[in-house]
Amino acid sequence: MEEEGEIETSKVVLKDQQIFLRARREPFEYGLLPISKIIFSDGITTLLSLKQILISRSNSLERIDSQSISEILQLSIEYSDLIIDTIASVLPFDSSDPIVNANPKEISSFGVNVYDLLLFLYIQSYKRLVFRSHKDSASVADVWPSTSAFDGYLSALSPLQLVRSNSRKFMPSQVDEEAHQLSYLQKHLDNLLSLLATSREDEDEESMVLTSERLDHLGFLIQFGEKGSDRIPLSQASPFFANSDPEMPAVDVSAVQVHDWIYQNITLALEQTAERGHLKENGPSNGSDQDVSMADVCISSDKGLSAARSLSFVEGISKTSVAKKASDIGSSVKVLNCHDSVIYILAPLRYATLYGCSDATIVLGAVGKVLRVEHCERVQVLTAAKRICIANCRECTFFLGVNQRPLILGDNHKMQVAPYNTFYSQLEEHMAQVGVDATTNRWNESLVLGTVDPHDALSHPAGVSDTQAESATCLDPDQFTNFMIPNWFGEESAQSTKHNPFPLPEIYMASQQKNSLGEIKQALRDLPLDENKKRELSSALHVYFKEWLYASGNIRQLYCLQGD
Repeated sequence: MEEEGEIETSKVVLKDQQIFLRARREPFEYGLLPISKIIFSDGITTLLSLKQILISRSNSLERIDSQSISEILQLSIEYSDLIIDTIASVLPFDSSDPIVNANPKEISSFGVNVYDLLLFLYIQSYKRLVFRSHKDSASVADVWPSTSAFDGYLSALSPLQLVRSNSRKFMPSQVDEEAHQLSYLQKHLDNLLSLLATSREDEDEESMVLTSERLDHLGFLIQFGEKGSDRIPLSQASPFFANSDPEMPAVDVSAVQVHDWIYQNITLALEQTAERGHLKENGPSNGSDQDVSMADVCISSDKGLSAARSLSFVEGISKTSVAKKASDIGSSVKVLNCHDSVIYILAPLRYATLYGCSDATIVLGAVGKVLRVEHCERVQVLTAAKRICIANCRECTFFLGVNQRPLILGDNHKMQVAPYNTFYSQLEEHMAQVGVDATTNRWNESLVLGTVDPHDALSHPAGVSDTQAESATCLDPDQFTNFMIPNWFGEESAQSTKHNPFPLPEIYMASQQKNSLGEIKQALRDLPLDENKKRELSSALHVYFKEWLYASGNIRQLYCLQGD
């Protein structure tokens, strides 16, 4: 048996359990904001100065309010509130911090822990992983024309061009992303610990030390946990505090010792990640951590759904309908490169990403942290979510029940937003599970940031100056109708959701009633026609409806329903 805290080749052993290190992906994927005043090009220098100022303005609980953040960072209150809300959205879900589960209207009143804020500000310098070059440059040239249908902007990264290349080899996989995040943390570990450490005079020399509480704040970025289970606080995973007597105050530990221990564990985690990447490149095409293609799938098939820990992937769907329920999906999902399809993910989720999809309708049940929609074209998104971020999308329509202001950034064109317009039997149950509030819907209160994302070198051409992103317009109420979700799974109960839980604005409610199927049927019945003419009209409507089903591709949904 290994001693407590001993480091093995790929894990820490604690109390006879295998403890694995990984980077928390959530701050890197959902916690970066393109606000120039919070991105510091001088590394740690400015932040160390800000650290003292922020601490001096914090209260006895080491929390700082939105007004103080606004004044110190010279930001608007709107932006300082956004920073606090963004930190709340990416803190560990089991954190005891009050903003994690606070009512969206009350988050800014709690303020934020000053050390979480410092770590958040530091990682704003993070650069997302760039796309790998394709092995066959000639084939890419065939499908990546030099001109774009959208003003030449993002011509190299149009989602439609990506799918036509029939390959994702040039796109970073989840394994690539994890390795990139771990490498960033390893490179910047010394600076990150400097933000958490305090100085102590020891034998006429000043040294940097960490308390167990400060070390646990690094859990914002680094996670230890048993494989497939909940995370463990860093102070308990470490050999420094794990055996501390809870009745006695913990002894401060040298930051150098902590640095060496974490550095070694990141090195081991990188080796393990590299092994997974090697297996992915050379191993079988399926498995829990593989990137999986998905085609010709209806709801009865699990092909194309893969899960990595609590993260599931739905990828490569084309010309079909797919439905997934809670038992099919992890707590987070990524829908990648799906085209000309209808996708239902009727589940309670913490995080969700839609990336590189086109000509699709995507229904997401309830998202309790953040939904990010990026590089999509002509996609309809229907979701009940606490937060949504939209970046670099074109001709997309969003039907939203959202508690916080939709965040819009990047190069967007012809986007529309509308109030939420659907329901399914377990919707309210799922909303309650993840904390989405149906009494608050800020669907039309977008917060628009800049077109240039400094975290993503590929989101804009070099040398383009930043301007405010194009906002979304409200959908014409005359085009607003209910979206009916088939009862895929037959799960009904007395508590089942029977209608849209989000109240509609009057103008959309009136349009919905006017455009309802019942109203149309009644109008047809009231036409002053004899019975023969009514039969002819009915026959013509059936013919045109059938033609529309085939022309629109919606006939596939009927086939999938029949196959259920």
